[in-house]
Amino acid sequence: MEQHPAAIYKDHLKPFLVSKLEEFIILGYKDVDLEELWSYLEKKKWKKKREYSIHELATDILSVKIGEFMNYATVQSFKTSAILGSEDGKNMLDELLK
Repeated sequence: MEQHPAAIYKDHLKPFLVSKLEEFIILGYKDVDLEELWSYLEKKKWKKKREYSIHELATDILSVKIGEFMNYATVQSFKTSAILGSEDGKNMLDELLK
């Protein structure tokens, strides 16, 4: 799989990622990890695979809202869940994606 252009800055952006995870913990979301947050950023915030400046990436990280992230995580969970093998699971996902 091709590496996302932002990946070259990942180590430099760790303090921002950790800061955002600490904010999530304060808000009561203790189970989010750095890799899940990074995946969200790559797949949602940085969908367009273009060159990003490090300050753009840092700003995007700090602007993530817990609701946006949790919506993404919920959809990902449904996509990877065994429940999708059933018709009910597919219908639930369709409803969620409307």
